[in-house]
Amino acid sequence: MARWAAREVSGTAVAGLVLLITSWRWDWVMAWVLVGVYAVTFAAQAIVLIPRNPGLLAERSSRMRRGTKLWDRVLLPLYGTTTLAVLVVAGLAERLNWGTRIPSWLQYLGLALALLGNGLVTWAMAANAFFAFSVRLQTDRNQSVATGGPYAAVRHPGYAGASLFALGTALLLGSAWALMPAAASVLLLIIRTALEDRTLEKELPGYVEYSGRTPFRLVPGVW
Repeated sequence: MARWAAREVSGTAVAGLVLLITSWRWDWVMAWVLVGVYAVTFAAQAIVLIPRNPGLLAERSSRMRRGTKLWDRVLLPLYGTTTLAVLVVAGLAERLNWGTRIPSWLQYLGLALALLGNGLVTWAMAANAFFAFSVRLQTDRNQSVATGGPYAAVRHPGYAGASLFALGTALLLGSAWALMPAAASVLLLIIRTALEDRTLEKELPGYVEYSGRTPFRLVPGVW
């Protein structure tokens, strides 16, 4: 848990530094707001998960454990790159005044989406004791199918929440250009969803039956 906390705190600090250095503005309000979103998310996850499921935080303290699928070893670095690119592009756009700025009401919408997305991720983590960082069959932890909470509506609510957060971050930072790497992040999450879903159907007992009861992967009524 200490390693997990250190990783989350350092990640928040790095995100803030990237935004402030690329924009070269210490008074960029929305950058500080986003750092606040990261901090609130970390605090909420600690409050919810430490008493409820500390084993999950121990699992997530390591980025890629033994048994991680080869395709996920490719997708995760790509996803990390696009996530970082959202911050870099938004910061440079703020500094160099690139293109048309997003209106303030869309920035507030972005804040709402970012909070909603991270809230959904936290809910999924609370409902799924096997919400690992990388995709692997957790035989060492006797993995079973999660069906409660948001998993009753879609099979991959964590990825749905992460998609909302990616798009919300670009809007919050006021950069239309940053929507491009954000869209790339969402595309990678969709690909990861499809590959993970196929893996679980083949390797996790009970997942095929769960898929029959819960037909949608990310968006109810859509896919």
